Amino acid sequence: MGSRILFVDTEDQYFLTHRLGAARAAAARGYAVHVATRLGAGRAAIEAEGFEPHGLSSVRGGLSPTASLAALGELRSVLRRVEPDLMHNIAVQNVVLGASAALDRDVTVVNSLTGLGTLFIPGRTPALVRKGVTALLRWLLKRKHSQTIVQNPDDLAFVAGLGVPDDRCHLIPGWGIDTAHFSVLPEPEPPVTAAYVGRMIEDKGINVLIEAFGRLRAQGVPLRLILAGDCDPHNVGSLQPEELRQRTEDLGIDWIGQAADIREVWAQAHFAVLPSRREGIPRSLLEAAACGRAMVATDAPGCRQIARRGETALTVPIDDAEALAQALGQMATDAERRRAYAANARRLVEQAFSTDVICGRIVDLYDEALAQAEGARS
Repeated sequence: MGSRILFVDTEDQYFLTHRLGAARAAAARGYAVHVATRLGAGRAAIEAEGFEPHGLSSVRGGLSPTASLAALGELRSVLRRVEPDLMHNIAVQNVVLGASAALDRDVTVVNSLTGLGTLFIPGRTPALVRKGVTALLRWLLKRKHSQTIVQNPDDLAFVAGLGVPDDRCHLIPGWGIDTAHFSVLPEPEPPVTAAYVGRMIEDKGINVLIEAFGRLRAQGVPLRLILAGDCDPHNVGSLQPEELRQRTEDLGIDWIGQAADIREVWAQAHFAVLPSRREGIPRSLLEAAACGRAMVATDAPGCRQIARRGETALTVPIDDAEALAQALGQMATDAERRRAYAANARRLVEQAFSTDVICGRIVDLYDEALAQAEGARS
């Protein structure tokens, strides 16, 4: 039997939409795949892949002492049952909890910081909490037989600042995009349409986007806007559904909620927009680029890795509604620019962000990490 790997993720749907390529690549390399996450409708799909799911009841969005102790207990129970050779913790909360749960176990740990998120956005989290989590990361990421994956250079600099050795920190931009599934789509008929795909939260810039669109509407710019995604009750910056519904109706914005097939959104859109404050690497932009869509995005960590100014995107400062409105207007009225950026975006995904490229690097890291750990034991 091959080595056992345990993925620790936040939600079953996140695992299926974001990590499935890596899990499949690991299985193809001979790993027995286990998944610890909150289980819901995605459980059957995980089992259908031949992976073994393990349910967690912990709620994402916080590291309170009570919730953390409960989550630690659950993760330690899973570790005892599975006895994995390698544990892959995904996102800050799971890195802190998963790496802590494994401290007294002989298991190789890979920690993925998929963006630093709300916790590290100034003004969004109390400084004392941020300092506490930073101290935990400084200790846990330097654990014996531990490797860290980050998705952009800004987060790489953060981890280096914690004192993690260079040879144990790896820049791998995302989880890979299936470029056959997300194929190039023809540009739709008018009206020119921009689409935002993501959660309806402040840190994704949704309020700034609505304000920018309102300015364009007042100027008579003929642009349609689609918002695809749900509000997030676990995020303190989430918009309230009733408020968002009223605001979008007042401005003629199409808020369609969670899309069953995101390709149907990009089939309706001429370009993508993401005014986020910080990302790991934004999957929504990667999927848009794979479908052959130009982008308007903030010059923010993570965003700038795929939304490259003057090549694939128009970029604007964070939280600048006027600059965002101008960029949306420029993209809406310049079809030649959209086509050029769209072709560049697709080419970039094929060369640097495809599933084959990214997931191959991730599983190579698993192999190398296990080999190093075995060598250290012998």
